[in-house]
Amino acid sequence: MSKRRTPIVAASATITLLAGCISLAPSYQRPAAPVAASFPSAASAPLADPAAADIEWQRYFTEPRLQRLIAIALADNRDLRIAVLNIEQARALYQVRRADELPTIGVGAAGSRAPGTNGRIANTYSVGFAVTGYELDLFGRIRNLSEAALAQYVASEEARKTAQISLVAAVATTHLSLLADDALLAVTRQTLATREESFKLTRLKFDNGAASELDLRLAESLLEAAKVALAQQTRQRAVDEDALTLLLGQPLPADLPPQRDLLVDAGLPELPAGVPSEVLTRRPDVRQAEQQLIAAHANIGAARAAFFPRVTLTGTAGTASSELSGLFKSGSFAWTFAPQALLTVFDAGRNQANLDVARVNRDIALAQYERAIQTAFREVADSLAGRATLGEQLRAQLAQAHAEEVRVRLTELRYRNGASSSLEVLDAQRTLFAAQQAVIQLQAQQLQNLVTLYKVLGGGWKD
Repeated sequence: MSKRRTPIVAASATITLLAGCISLAPSYQRPAAPVAASFPSAASAPLADPAAADIEWQRYFTEPRLQRLIAIALADNRDLRIAVLNIEQARALYQVRRADELPTIGVGAAGSRAPGTNGRIANTYSVGFAVTGYELDLFGRIRNLSEAALAQYVASEEARKTAQISLVAAVATTHLSLLADDALLAVTRQTLATREESFKLTRLKFDNGAASELDLRLAESLLEAAKVALAQQTRQRAVDEDALTLLLGQPLPADLPPQRDLLVDAGLPELPAGVPSEVLTRRPDVRQAEQQLIAAHANIGAARAAFFPRVTLTGTAGTASSELSGLFKSGSFAWTFAPQALLTVFDAGRNQANLDVARVNRDIALAQYERAIQTAFREVADSLAGRATLGEQLRAQLAQAHAEEVRVRLTELRYRNGASSSLEVLDAQRTLFAAQQAVIQLQAQQLQNLVTLYKVLGGGWKD
């Protein structure tokens, strides 16, 4: 190796050894979860593995029609598409920060003319490689910024998982709402037909003096109430279908698999509750909050480094000559090496303010992380409480509906034998209709609670 190349080699070694020597960021330790060590004992007993986060949505939602709907939503939903693009943006920003850790090398040519000492014009031409303004990361400023960008990139990936979990659960919940709407419409139409017959019979009796006007108006009122309920249910079904269309990102396909009565056989398995320390830290939204906290820690290190000297290097290596024809001749090699150190003496408190901002942002990120854990704990506890109580509530509601069915039959039998009034019959029919509606709504609510439990336990992001 020639002696003239020694300064360039020495400079490269210096860059390698000095860059990123220390980091001024505070050491990160995962904060303790500000929640109880276990979910409320009344909610649910622990079950066997696997955990919800390890169950792919295809294994949890096994009904073919629902699986098709979820697959369409994952492909075309715009919110999920935005989340994926946010990942690409965060990845690109991280690459920008990573590139700052290495020198940027360019190839350039320059020429200048200036008066010489003898009054003649002096020409200087040069061609070569150049490194301009490369910062030696002695105090970890650039590396901390790179670590912050990496944490934000990971956080964006967790945000995508959260968006997918929410989308899968929303499609399943809305699909169940549509099934409930169809069941309620069927019951309402059946009730409307029954009340139309009752109204016709009561009017006939009223016209023949066998029923009072009170009986007639009550039958008319119940008939109109059934029409109101039918209009409401029809509108609600249209609203729920529009919501499902928005989730899918396209109209409902005509070739969907046949619809099964999921309110009777949903096939949704039971899920283990686990302990909060394991369950909550596996939720993507909690992981996202933690990555943002890690990024805030790294930003503190970058803000602290601003108080120390900033060392930059500028250098060139190539050929130089006073004539263009001599640029590439023997002996034209030339190099420059110009380090610069700058220590801020007065900035009107800018660096301190930036450090204060970084510390406050860290505290905000910590509070957001703790809030994410507390919110997750409550969501899981609420869903477990629903699983523990909705089943018993549904059993009681079914028993009540059965009792009302028997009551209607007995009341109608007594009415035909003159032992009951038409008012008793109409009242029994009204109560039965309300009980039937409550059964369907509870069936849907129970299944939707299982979907919510799957979501809040972190399931649904694995494909």
